[in-house]
Amino acid sequence: MKNDRILSLLGLSAKAGKCKSGEFQVEKAVKENQAFVVIVAADASDASKKSYRDMCKYYKVPMYEYKSKEELGKCIGKEFRAAVAVVDEGFSKGIIKELEIQGGR
Repeated sequence: MKNDRILSLLGLSAKAGKCKSGEFQVEKAVKENQAFVVIVAADASDASKKSYRDMCKYYKVPMYEYKSKEELGKCIGKEFRAAVAVVDEGFSKGIIKELEIQGGR
């Protein structure tokens, strides 16, 4: 987690209240066109990944796989989180930029 800009940005977005986590909240944010990016844990189940991938593709929301459920949860002050949706355009742009730099698509 040290010097991980993506996790730092996720943490800041959570503190600012611009982050939704947990299956129901993420799905709601995507379907209500509030989500600018969805981050799914790399160790989430294949069924979960497919579900998020299909939903994000349909609603045209960028989706990335990144880190573990434990790391995603920890950075936003929760326990395990399989997915996080960022509902702020500024934070999303910063996160996507960092993900693209790391080639994490």
